[in-house]
Amino acid sequence: MTTPTTTLETADGWAELETAALLGTDRRALPEPAGPAALLAAAAAVDRTDPAVALLDLAALVAVRRRAGAVALPAPELPPAAAPDARPELPEAAARRLAVLVGGRTAGAAPANLAELLPQWLEAAVAHGYRLPGSLVPPLLDAARARSELRAPAVALAGPLGRWLADRNQDWRFVHRTAAEPAEADAGPQVWQEGLFAERVTHLVRLRRERPQDALELLASTWPTERAEDRVLFLDALQEGLSAADEPFLEAALTDRSKNVRATAAELLSTLPGSAFATRMAERARAVVRLEGRRLTVSPPAECDAGMQRDGIPPKSPTGRGERAWWFGEIVAAAPLALWAADTGLGPDQLLRLPVGDGGTDWTDDLREAWARAAVRQQDADWARALLGPVPRPGRAGRTAGSPARLLSVLPAAERSAWTAAFVQTHGLGDAFQLLGACATPWTPPLSTAVVAALERAAGSGAYPWSHSGVLGMTERALAPEAAPAVAALAADAAPDTAWAETFDRLAGTLRFRAAMLAELVGRAG
Repeated sequence: MTTPTTTLETADGWAELETAALLGTDRRALPEPAGPAALLAAAAAVDRTDPAVALLDLAALVAVRRRAGAVALPAPELPPAAAPDARPELPEAAARRLAVLVGGRTAGAAPANLAELLPQWLEAAVAHGYRLPGSLVPPLLDAARARSELRAPAVALAGPLGRWLADRNQDWRFVHRTAAEPAEADAGPQVWQEGLFAERVTHLVRLRRERPQDALELLASTWPTERAEDRVLFLDALQEGLSAADEPFLEAALTDRSKNVRATAAELLSTLPGSAFATRMAERARAVVRLEGRRLTVSPPAECDAGMQRDGIPPKSPTGRGERAWWFGEIVAAAPLALWAADTGLGPDQLLRLPVGDGGTDWTDDLREAWARAAVRQQDADWARALLGPVPRPGRAGRTAGSPARLLSVLPAAERSAWTAAFVQTHGLGDAFQLLGACATPWTPPLSTAVVAALERAAGSGAYPWSHSGVLGMTERALAPEAAPAVAALAADAAPDTAWAETFDRLAGTLRFRAAMLAELVGRAG
Protein backbone atom coordinates (compact mmCIF):
# COMPACT_ATOMS: atom_id res chain seq x y z
CA MET A 1 0.00 0.00 0.00
CA THR A 2 1.33 3.41 -0.94
CA THR A 3 1.66 5.89 1.92
CA PRO A 4 -0.15 9.08 0.95
CA THR A 5 1.85 12.27 0.96
CA THR A 6 0.75 15.21 3.03
CA THR A 7 -1.36 17.93 1.56
CA LEU A 8 1.45 20.42 2.24
CA GLU A 9 3.98 18.33 0.29
CA THR A 10 1.71 17.96 -2.75
CA ALA A 11 0.52 21.55 -2.53
CA ASP A 12 3.90 23.28 -2.70
CA GLY A 13 6.03 20.88 -4.72
CA TRP A 14 8.70 20.41 -2.03
CA ALA A 15 9.08 16.69 -2.77
CA GLU A 16 9.73 17.41 -6.46
CA LEU A 17 12.38 20.00 -5.50
CA GLU A 18 14.12 17.40 -3.28
CA THR A 19 14.11 14.87 -6.15
CA ALA A 20 15.62 17.38 -8.59
CA ALA A 21 18.30 18.27 -6.08
CA LEU A 22 19.22 14.61 -5.52
CA LEU A 23 19.25 13.60 -9.18
CA GLY A 24 20.68 16.83 -10.53
CA THR A 25 19.11 19.45 -12.80
CA ASP A 26 20.76 17.87 -15.84
CA ARG A 27 18.68 14.71 -15.28
CA ARG A 28 15.50 16.21 -13.90
CA ALA A 29 13.83 19.39 -15.13
CA LEU A 30 13.08 22.14 -12.68
CA PRO A 31 9.69 21.50 -11.08
CA GLU A 32 7.09 24.22 -10.91
CA PRO A 33 5.91 24.98 -7.38
CA ALA A 34 2.22 24.76 -6.70
CA GLY A 35 0.31 26.93 -4.34
CA PRO A 36 -1.19 30.34 -3.95
CA ALA A 37 -0.83 33.08 -6.52
CA ALA A 38 1.84 34.92 -4.55
CA LEU A 39 4.12 31.88 -4.56
CA LEU A 40 3.52 31.27 -8.27
CA ALA A 41 4.30 34.92 -9.10
CA ALA A 42 7.56 34.79 -7.14
CA ALA A 43 8.51 31.52 -8.82
CA ALA A 44 7.84 33.00 -12.26
CA ALA A 45 10.30 35.79 -11.50
CA VAL A 46 13.16 33.37 -10.76
CA ASP A 47 16.03 33.58 -13.26
CA ARG A 48 16.27 30.16 -14.98
CA THR A 49 19.57 30.84 -16.78
CA ASP A 50 21.48 28.59 -14.37
CA PRO A 51 19.20 25.65 -13.43
CA ALA A 52 21.20 24.85 -10.23
CA VAL A 53 20.92 28.42 -8.91
CA ALA A 54 17.28 28.54 -9.93
CA LEU A 55 16.63 25.31 -7.96
CA LEU A 56 18.06 26.88 -4.82
CA ASP A 57 15.98 30.03 -5.31
CA LEU A 58 12.79 27.99 -5.73
CA ALA A 59 13.65 25.93 -2.64
CA ALA A 60 14.18 29.15 -0.67
CA LEU A 61 10.74 30.44 -1.73
CA VAL A 62 8.98 27.24 -0.69
CA ALA A 63 10.94 27.05 2.60
CA VAL A 64 9.91 30.61 3.51
CA ARG A 65 6.29 29.78 2.77
CA ARG A 66 6.46 26.64 4.89
CA ARG A 67 7.96 28.44 7.88
CA ALA A 68 5.54 31.35 7.61
CA GLY A 69 2.62 28.95 7.71
CA ALA A 70 3.89 26.66 10.49
CA VAL A 71 1.62 26.27 13.49
CA ALA A 72 3.28 26.60 16.90
CA LEU A 73 3.28 23.54 19.13
CA PRO A 74 1.22 23.72 22.29
CA ALA A 75 3.11 25.43 25.11
CA PRO A 76 4.45 22.97 27.68
CA GLU A 77 2.80 23.02 31.07
CA LEU A 78 4.73 25.29 33.39
CA PRO A 79 6.01 23.81 36.67
CA PRO A 80 4.65 25.17 39.96
CA ALA A 81 6.30 28.40 41.03
CA ALA A 82 8.82 28.52 43.86
CA ALA A 83 7.34 28.89 47.33
CA PRO A 84 6.90 32.50 48.43
CA ASP A 85 9.70 34.12 50.39
CA ALA A 86 8.52 36.77 52.85
CA ARG A 87 11.98 37.99 53.85
CA PRO A 88 12.93 41.58 52.97
CA GLU A 89 14.88 41.91 49.74
CA LEU A 90 18.55 42.80 49.81
CA PRO A 91 19.18 46.57 49.59
CA GLU A 92 20.05 47.69 46.08
CA ALA A 93 23.58 48.82 46.96
CA ALA A 94 24.27 45.49 48.70
CA ALA A 95 22.95 43.63 45.65
CA ARG A 96 25.42 45.48 43.42
CA ARG A 97 28.20 44.60 45.87
CA LEU A 98 27.29 40.91 45.78
CA ALA A 99 27.38 40.98 41.98
CA VAL A 100 30.95 42.29 42.24
CA LEU A 101 31.94 39.63 44.81
CA VAL A 102 30.58 36.65 42.89
CA GLY A 103 31.63 38.03 39.52
CA GLY A 104 35.23 38.71 40.57
CA ARG A 105 35.23 42.17 39.02
CA THR A 106 37.80 44.49 40.54
CA ALA A 107 36.65 47.84 39.20
CA GLY A 108 37.30 50.94 41.24
CA ALA A 109 38.74 50.50 44.71
CA ALA A 110 37.88 46.83 45.07
CA PRO A 111 40.64 44.64 46.56
CA ALA A 112 42.37 42.15 44.33
CA ASN A 113 41.16 39.01 46.14
CA LEU A 114 37.40 39.47 46.30
CA ALA A 115 36.75 35.75 46.84
CA GLU A 116 38.18 35.96 50.37
CA LEU A 117 35.59 38.58 51.36
CA LEU A 118 32.54 36.68 50.10
CA PRO A 119 32.15 34.45 53.22
CA GLN A 120 32.11 37.55 55.43
CA TRP A 121 29.50 39.23 53.25
CA LEU A 122 27.31 36.11 53.24
CA GLU A 123 27.49 35.70 57.00
CA ALA A 124 26.43 39.31 57.54
CA ALA A 125 23.61 39.09 54.99
CA VAL A 126 22.24 35.91 56.59
CA ALA A 127 22.33 37.60 60.00
CA HIS A 128 20.17 40.43 58.60
CA GLY A 129 17.60 37.95 57.27
CA TYR A 130 17.59 39.12 53.66
CA ARG A 131 16.46 37.31 50.52
CA LEU A 132 18.37 37.71 47.29
CA PRO A 133 17.06 39.21 44.05
CA GLY A 134 16.27 36.32 41.72
CA SER A 135 18.98 37.32 39.24
CA LEU A 136 21.71 36.85 41.84
CA VAL A 137 20.70 33.39 43.01
CA PRO A 138 22.22 31.43 40.04
CA PRO A 139 25.68 33.11 40.22
CA LEU A 140 25.78 32.65 43.99
CA LEU A 141 24.89 28.96 43.68
CA ASP A 142 27.62 28.59 41.06
CA ALA A 143 30.12 30.13 43.50
CA ALA A 144 28.93 27.85 46.32
CA ARG A 145 29.18 24.81 44.06
CA ALA A 146 32.93 25.44 43.74
CA ARG A 147 33.51 26.34 47.43
CA SER A 148 31.94 24.12 50.07
CA GLU A 149 32.44 26.68 52.86
CA LEU A 150 29.97 28.99 51.09
CA ARG A 151 27.19 26.45 50.78
CA ALA A 152 25.33 26.82 54.07
CA PRO A 153 25.00 30.64 53.95
CA ALA A 154 24.37 30.61 50.19
CA VAL A 155 21.55 28.08 50.55
CA ALA A 156 20.08 30.07 53.43
CA LEU A 157 20.09 33.28 51.38
CA ALA A 158 18.80 31.61 48.21
CA GLY A 159 15.83 30.29 50.17
CA PRO A 160 12.86 28.70 48.36
CA LEU A 161 14.02 29.95 44.97
CA GLY A 162 17.37 28.23 45.42
CA ARG A 163 15.67 24.91 46.20
CA TRP A 164 13.33 25.37 43.21
CA LEU A 165 16.29 25.98 40.90
CA ALA A 166 18.20 23.02 42.35
CA ASP A 167 15.32 20.74 41.31
CA ARG A 168 15.96 21.82 37.71
CA ASN A 169 19.74 22.01 37.54
CA GLN A 170 21.89 19.08 38.61
CA ASP A 171 24.87 21.38 39.06
CA TRP A 172 23.14 22.76 42.16
CA ARG A 173 22.02 19.50 43.72
CA PHE A 174 24.21 20.31 46.75
CA VAL A 175 21.41 22.65 47.86
CA HIS A 176 19.37 19.65 49.00
CA ARG A 177 22.38 18.23 50.88
CA THR A 178 23.20 21.36 52.85
CA ALA A 179 22.01 21.57 56.44
CA ALA A 180 20.53 25.07 56.22
CA GLU A 181 16.86 24.22 56.57
CA PRO A 182 14.84 22.20 59.13
CA ALA A 183 14.60 18.48 58.50
CA GLU A 184 11.47 17.37 56.69
CA ALA A 185 9.76 14.65 58.72
CA ASP A 186 7.91 13.15 55.75
CA ALA A 187 10.97 12.93 53.52
CA GLY A 188 13.27 11.67 56.28
CA PRO A 189 12.79 7.90 55.97
CA GLN A 190 13.17 7.97 52.19
CA VAL A 191 16.30 10.15 52.34
CA TRP A 192 17.84 7.90 54.97
CA GLN A 193 17.08 4.70 53.09
CA GLU A 194 17.70 5.85 49.50
CA GLY A 195 19.71 9.09 49.58
CA LEU A 196 23.33 9.63 48.70
CA PHE A 197 25.77 9.58 51.60
CA ALA A 198 26.04 13.39 51.75
CA GLU A 199 22.24 13.68 51.79
CA ARG A 200 22.01 11.17 54.63
CA VAL A 201 24.63 12.96 56.72
CA THR A 202 22.87 16.28 56.15
CA HIS A 203 19.54 14.81 57.18
CA LEU A 204 21.07 13.26 60.30
CA VAL A 205 22.70 16.58 61.30
CA ARG A 206 19.41 18.46 60.83
CA LEU A 207 17.43 15.88 62.77
CA ARG A 208 20.04 15.78 65.53
CA ARG A 209 19.74 19.55 65.90
CA GLU A 210 15.97 19.43 66.26
CA ARG A 211 15.16 16.00 67.73
CA PRO A 212 18.32 14.38 69.14
CA GLN A 213 16.67 11.14 70.27
CA ASP A 214 14.97 10.60 66.90
CA ALA A 215 18.34 11.08 65.18
CA LEU A 216 19.95 8.49 67.45
CA GLU A 217 17.16 5.98 66.81
CA LEU A 218 17.41 6.55 63.06
CA LEU A 219 21.17 5.92 63.12
CA ALA A 220 20.76 2.82 65.28
CA SER A 221 18.18 1.38 62.85
CA THR A 222 20.78 0.91 60.08
CA TRP A 223 24.03 0.94 62.07
CA PRO A 224 25.03 -2.73 61.54
CA THR A 225 24.80 -2.39 57.75
CA GLU A 226 26.71 0.88 57.36
CA ARG A 227 30.26 0.98 55.99
CA ALA A 228 33.04 1.58 58.53
CA GLU A 229 34.10 4.92 57.02
CA ASP A 230 30.47 6.05 57.05
CA ARG A 231 29.96 5.00 60.66
CA VAL A 232 32.79 7.31 61.74
CA LEU A 233 31.17 10.33 60.11
CA PHE A 234 27.74 9.42 61.41
CA LEU A 235 29.17 9.29 64.93
CA ASP A 236 30.58 12.79 64.42
CA ALA A 237 27.04 14.00 63.87
CA LEU A 238 26.18 13.00 67.44
CA GLN A 239 28.50 15.66 68.89
CA GLU A 240 25.71 18.22 68.70
CA GLY A 241 23.32 17.67 71.56
CA LEU A 242 25.42 14.88 73.09
CA SER A 243 23.86 13.67 76.35
CA ALA A 244 23.63 10.72 78.70
CA ALA A 245 20.91 9.28 76.46
CA ASP A 246 23.60 8.54 73.87
CA GLU A 247 25.80 6.55 76.27
CA PRO A 248 24.41 3.03 75.63
CA PHE A 249 24.83 3.44 71.87
CA LEU A 250 28.39 4.78 72.23
CA GLU A 251 29.31 2.06 74.73
CA ALA A 252 28.25 -0.53 72.17
CA ALA A 253 30.34 1.26 69.54
CA LEU A 254 33.43 0.65 71.69
CA THR A 255 33.36 -2.95 70.45
CA ASP A 256 32.99 -1.97 66.78
CA ARG A 257 35.15 -3.84 64.30
CA SER A 258 36.64 -0.52 63.06
CA LYS A 259 39.36 1.02 65.21
CA ASN A 260 38.43 4.50 63.97
CA VAL A 261 34.85 3.99 65.09
CA ARG A 262 36.08 2.78 68.48
CA ALA A 263 38.35 5.80 68.87
CA THR A 264 35.57 8.23 67.92
CA ALA A 265 33.13 6.61 70.33
CA ALA A 266 35.71 6.79 73.11
CA GLU A 267 36.34 10.47 72.47
CA LEU A 268 32.63 11.26 72.59
CA LEU A 269 32.18 9.28 75.80
CA SER A 270 35.07 11.15 77.40
CA THR A 271 33.05 14.37 77.11
CA LEU A 272 30.25 12.86 79.24
CA PRO A 273 31.63 13.25 82.78
CA GLY A 274 29.03 10.98 84.36
CA SER A 275 29.41 8.11 81.92
CA ALA A 276 30.67 4.65 82.85
CA PHE A 277 33.54 5.25 80.42
CA ALA A 278 34.56 8.41 82.30
CA THR A 279 34.41 6.47 85.58
CA ARG A 280 36.71 3.76 84.21
CA MET A 281 39.17 6.34 82.90
CA ALA A 282 39.08 8.20 86.22
CA GLU A 283 40.08 5.01 88.05
CA ARG A 284 42.96 4.45 85.63
CA ALA A 285 44.05 8.08 85.98
CA ARG A 286 44.13 7.79 89.77
CA ALA A 287 46.40 4.79 89.39
CA VAL A 288 48.91 6.59 87.17
CA VAL A 289 48.97 10.06 88.86
CA ARG A 290 48.98 10.45 92.65
CA LEU A 291 49.48 13.42 94.94
CA GLU A 292 52.21 12.58 97.45
CA GLY A 293 52.91 15.49 99.75
CA ARG A 294 53.58 18.48 97.51
CA ARG A 295 54.48 16.40 94.49
CA LEU A 296 52.61 14.56 91.73
CA THR A 297 53.99 11.07 91.30
CA VAL A 298 53.53 9.39 87.94
CA SER A 299 53.37 5.63 87.42
CA PRO A 300 52.64 4.91 83.73
CA PRO A 301 50.83 1.65 82.90
CA ALA A 302 53.06 -1.37 82.42
CA GLU A 303 50.81 -2.79 79.69
CA CYS A 304 47.78 -1.96 77.58
CA ASP A 305 45.32 -4.54 78.88
CA ALA A 306 42.13 -5.69 77.17
CA GLY A 307 40.00 -3.19 79.08
CA MET A 308 42.15 -0.27 77.95
CA GLN A 309 42.02 -1.48 74.37
CA ARG A 310 38.23 -1.79 74.53
CA ASP A 311 38.09 1.83 75.72
CA GLY A 312 39.88 3.04 72.63
CA ILE A 313 43.56 3.05 73.66
CA PRO A 314 45.68 1.47 70.91
CA PRO A 315 48.41 -0.85 72.22
CA LYS A 316 50.91 0.61 69.74
CA SER A 317 51.69 4.31 69.70
CA PRO A 318 50.89 5.86 66.29
CA THR A 319 53.02 8.91 67.10
CA GLY A 320 56.39 7.28 67.70
CA ARG A 321 56.32 8.05 71.43
CA GLY A 322 57.27 5.39 73.94
CA GLU A 323 54.40 3.03 74.59
CA ARG A 324 54.12 3.72 78.33
CA ALA A 325 54.13 7.47 77.74
CA TRP A 326 51.48 7.01 75.04
CA TRP A 327 49.20 4.93 77.28
CA PHE A 328 49.67 7.40 80.13
CA GLY A 329 48.71 10.36 77.94
CA GLU A 330 45.64 8.63 76.53
CA ILE A 331 44.35 7.79 80.00
CA VAL A 332 44.78 11.29 81.43
CA ALA A 333 43.36 12.97 78.30
CA ALA A 334 40.18 10.87 78.54
CA ALA A 335 39.67 11.20 82.31
CA PRO A 336 37.24 13.85 83.65
CA LEU A 337 39.19 16.91 84.74
CA ALA A 338 36.90 17.34 87.75
CA LEU A 339 38.46 14.28 89.39
CA TRP A 340 41.74 16.09 90.13
CA ALA A 341 40.13 18.80 92.25
CA ALA A 342 37.87 16.22 93.88
CA ASP A 343 40.81 13.95 94.80
CA THR A 344 43.41 16.56 95.73
CA GLY A 345 41.43 19.60 96.83
CA LEU A 346 43.61 21.69 94.47
CA GLY A 347 42.56 23.80 91.51
CA PRO A 348 44.20 23.77 88.08
CA ASP A 349 46.63 26.61 88.87
CA GLN A 350 47.83 24.89 92.02
CA LEU A 351 48.19 21.50 90.36
CA LEU A 352 50.19 22.97 87.49
CA ARG A 353 52.73 24.44 89.91
CA LEU A 354 53.55 21.08 91.49
CA PRO A 355 56.68 19.14 90.45
CA VAL A 356 55.95 15.95 88.50
CA GLY A 357 57.98 12.76 88.23
CA ASP A 358 58.45 9.12 89.12
CA GLY A 359 61.79 9.43 90.84
CA GLY A 360 63.88 9.36 87.69
CA THR A 361 61.85 10.83 84.83
CA ASP A 362 60.30 14.26 84.47
CA TRP A 363 56.72 13.71 83.30
CA THR A 364 55.72 17.37 83.49
CA ASP A 365 55.35 17.97 79.76
CA ASP A 366 53.50 14.69 79.19
CA LEU A 367 51.05 15.42 81.98
CA ARG A 368 50.42 19.01 80.91
CA GLU A 369 49.94 17.95 77.28
CA ALA A 370 47.38 15.31 78.32
CA TRP A 371 45.56 17.81 80.52
CA ALA A 372 45.49 20.25 77.59
CA ARG A 373 43.86 17.64 75.36
CA ALA A 374 41.31 16.95 78.08
CA ALA A 375 40.57 20.67 78.46
CA VAL A 376 39.87 21.03 74.73
CA ARG A 377 37.86 17.83 74.56
CA GLN A 378 35.75 18.73 77.60
CA GLN A 379 35.63 22.46 76.80
CA ASP A 380 36.82 23.33 80.31
CA ALA A 381 37.65 27.06 80.33
CA ASP A 382 39.22 27.02 83.82
CA TRP A 383 41.75 24.38 82.86
CA ALA A 384 42.40 25.98 79.46
CA ARG A 385 43.03 29.34 81.15
CA ALA A 386 45.42 27.79 83.67
CA LEU A 387 47.32 25.82 81.02
CA LEU A 388 47.73 28.90 78.85
CA GLY A 389 48.92 31.03 81.73
CA PRO A 390 50.07 34.60 81.18
CA VAL A 391 51.70 35.55 77.91
CA PRO A 392 55.37 34.53 78.26
CA ARG A 393 57.95 37.30 78.33
CA PRO A 394 60.18 37.82 75.27
CA GLY A 395 62.80 35.12 74.94
CA ARG A 396 60.91 32.70 77.15
CA ALA A 397 58.77 29.88 75.85
CA GLY A 398 56.68 29.54 78.99
CA ARG A 399 55.02 26.26 79.98
CA THR A 400 52.00 26.33 77.68
CA ALA A 401 51.07 22.73 76.88
CA GLY A 402 49.64 21.44 73.66
CA SER A 403 48.49 23.96 71.07
CA PRO A 404 47.88 27.45 72.51
CA ALA A 405 45.45 28.13 69.68
CA ARG A 406 43.34 25.09 70.61
CA LEU A 407 43.33 26.10 74.26
CA LEU A 408 42.33 29.62 73.25
CA SER A 409 39.35 28.22 71.36
CA VAL A 410 37.88 27.05 74.67
CA LEU A 411 37.85 30.56 76.16
CA PRO A 412 35.17 33.22 75.61
CA ALA A 413 35.72 35.35 72.50
CA ALA A 414 36.69 38.50 74.40
CA GLU A 415 39.26 36.63 76.48
CA ARG A 416 40.74 34.98 73.38
CA SER A 417 41.22 38.36 71.74
CA ALA A 418 42.72 39.94 74.86
CA TRP A 419 45.27 37.12 75.31
CA THR A 420 46.23 37.23 71.64
CA ALA A 421 46.56 41.03 71.70
CA ALA A 422 48.96 40.74 74.63
CA PHE A 423 50.92 38.05 72.77
CA VAL A 424 51.21 40.20 69.63
CA GLN A 425 52.29 43.22 71.68
CA THR A 426 55.00 41.13 73.32
CA HIS A 427 56.17 38.84 70.52
CA GLY A 428 55.04 40.47 67.28
CA LEU A 429 53.49 38.51 64.43
CA GLY A 430 56.08 35.81 63.83
CA ASP A 431 54.32 33.10 65.88
CA ALA A 432 50.85 34.63 65.99
CA PHE A 433 49.21 33.14 62.89
CA GLN A 434 47.34 30.28 64.61
CA LEU A 435 46.47 32.44 67.61
CA LEU A 436 44.94 35.10 65.37
CA GLY A 437 43.02 32.42 63.51
CA ALA A 438 41.41 31.34 66.81
CA CYS A 439 39.98 34.82 67.40
CA ALA A 440 36.51 35.90 66.35
CA THR A 441 36.27 38.23 63.37
CA PRO A 442 36.29 41.10 62.92
CA TRP A 443 39.02 41.46 65.52
CA THR A 444 38.30 43.62 68.54
CA PRO A 445 39.69 47.18 68.57
CA PRO A 446 42.47 46.28 71.07
CA LEU A 447 43.57 43.30 68.97
CA SER A 448 43.35 45.31 65.76
CA THR A 449 45.45 48.06 67.32
CA ALA A 450 48.05 45.52 68.47
CA VAL A 451 48.27 44.00 64.97
CA VAL A 452 48.63 47.40 63.28
CA ALA A 453 51.40 48.34 65.72
CA ALA A 454 53.15 45.03 65.09
CA LEU A 455 52.96 45.63 61.32
CA GLU A 456 54.52 49.04 61.83
CA ARG A 457 57.36 47.49 63.84
CA ALA A 458 57.85 44.80 61.18
CA ALA A 459 58.10 47.46 58.46
CA GLY A 460 60.63 49.40 60.51
CA SER A 461 62.75 46.33 61.23
CA GLY A 462 63.75 45.85 57.60
CA ALA A 463 61.70 42.66 57.15
CA TYR A 464 59.90 42.12 53.87
CA PRO A 465 56.08 41.96 53.74
CA TRP A 466 56.10 38.46 52.26
CA SER A 467 57.71 37.14 55.43
CA HIS A 468 54.31 37.87 57.06
CA SER A 469 52.16 36.94 54.07
CA GLY A 470 49.94 34.55 56.02
CA VAL A 471 49.14 37.08 58.72
CA LEU A 472 48.67 39.85 56.14
CA GLY A 473 46.15 37.74 54.22
CA MET A 474 44.24 37.07 57.42
CA THR A 475 44.47 40.75 58.38
CA GLU A 476 42.70 41.81 55.20
CA ARG A 477 39.72 39.65 56.18
CA ALA A 478 39.73 40.09 59.96
CA LEU A 479 41.16 43.48 60.95
CA ALA A 480 38.43 45.83 62.17
CA PRO A 481 37.45 48.14 59.28
CA GLU A 482 37.76 51.09 61.67
CA ALA A 483 41.53 50.59 61.53
CA ALA A 484 41.63 51.86 57.92
CA PRO A 485 42.83 55.41 58.84
CA ALA A 486 45.70 54.03 60.96
CA VAL A 487 46.77 51.72 58.13
CA ALA A 488 46.48 54.54 55.59
CA ALA A 489 48.78 56.60 57.81
CA LEU A 490 51.34 53.79 57.73
CA ALA A 491 51.11 53.79 53.92
CA ALA A 492 51.70 57.55 53.83
CA ASP A 493 54.70 57.29 56.19
CA ALA A 494 56.34 54.40 54.33
CA ALA A 495 59.04 55.12 51.79
CA PRO A 496 57.41 55.69 48.37
CA ASP A 497 57.37 52.85 45.85
CA THR A 498 58.38 50.24 48.42
CA ALA A 499 56.80 46.88 49.14
CA TRP A 500 55.54 48.04 52.53
CA ALA A 501 53.96 51.19 51.07
CA GLU A 502 52.12 49.06 48.52
CA THR A 503 51.10 46.54 51.20
CA PHE A 504 49.72 49.17 53.55
CA ASP A 505 47.93 50.96 50.74
CA ARG A 506 46.27 47.74 49.58
CA LEU A 507 45.29 46.82 53.15
CA ALA A 508 43.75 50.25 53.75
CA GLY A 509 41.76 49.91 50.51
CA THR A 510 40.48 46.49 51.54
CA LEU A 511 39.40 47.80 54.94
CA ARG A 512 37.48 50.64 53.30
CA PHE A 513 35.88 48.16 50.90
CA ARG A 514 34.78 45.96 53.83
CA ALA A 515 33.42 48.94 55.74
CA ALA A 516 31.35 49.98 52.74
CA MET A 517 29.98 46.49 52.09
CA LEU A 518 28.90 46.04 55.72
CA ALA A 519 27.29 49.49 55.80
CA GLU A 520 25.29 48.68 52.67
CA LEU A 521 23.73 45.69 54.39
CA VAL A 522 22.11 48.00 56.95
CA GLY A 523 21.10 50.58 54.36
CA ARG A 524 23.90 53.04 55.04
CA ALA A 525 25.55 53.11 51.64
CA GLY A 526 27.80 56.10 51.30
